[in-house]
Amino acid sequence: MRLFLSSYRFGAHVDRYVELMGGPSPVAVIANAADAWPTRARESAVVSDVAPLRRLGFTPEEVDLRGFVGRPAELADALSRFRSVWVRGGNTFVLRAQLARSGGDRVLTDLVRGGSLAYAGYSAGACVMAPSLVGVDSADDPAEVPPTCGVGPRWDGLGLVEFAIVPHCPPVDGVDPGTGPDMANPGDESARMIEACRAAGVPYRCLTDDQAIVMDADATTLL
Repeated sequence: MRLFLSSYRFGAHVDRYVELMGGPSPVAVIANAADAWPTRARESAVVSDVAPLRRLGFTPEEVDLRGFVGRPAELADALSRFRSVWVRGGNTFVLRAQLARSGGDRVLTDLVRGGSLAYAGYSAGACVMAPSLVGVDSADDPAEVPPTCGVGPRWDGLGLVEFAIVPHCPPVDGVDPGTGPDMANPGDESARMIEACRAAGVPYRCLTDDQAIVMDADATTLL
């Protein structure tokens, strides 16, 4: 299983991203975390992610989960054409709902666990990989889900990692931001998410925008 989970895009580890994905290749871009945004803002978000991937030599193509609602087999066929998937930030609850509506939660889990697809996600795209979305509502509004997706929000993640991810934590001199309980003076949203995770007994890891968590086979590394 290959995972590259970051706070913001490649963080400071673009070379490790390219290596983990197996070098430049076709990559599916999933931008459904931005579905609650106005159309032009969503389109700009897709462009802002596609451009840096192209500069690295990848061949990105958006796979819009809204076109696969109730059609998981077709989504699996579509994703099987790619060697990796890139899941951008936005609203984690909206992304989770669109994954459920399309069957993308099961499809992605099977493909990634089976090793045929490498997964890269940042912000919401990283947060959704946790077992639970407890605390994510400190930054993302679950109320955006019903008008955007026509269903209620879900609080379970995909569970491909065993901890919650707290993105966009500011760096702290002399403190390893990856060691959640020792994190000092995080940003307001990060602080609220940490507090919620602690109250619920949910393990978590903090990431600055330069950091990433990499899982390659059985090894998990904080970069």
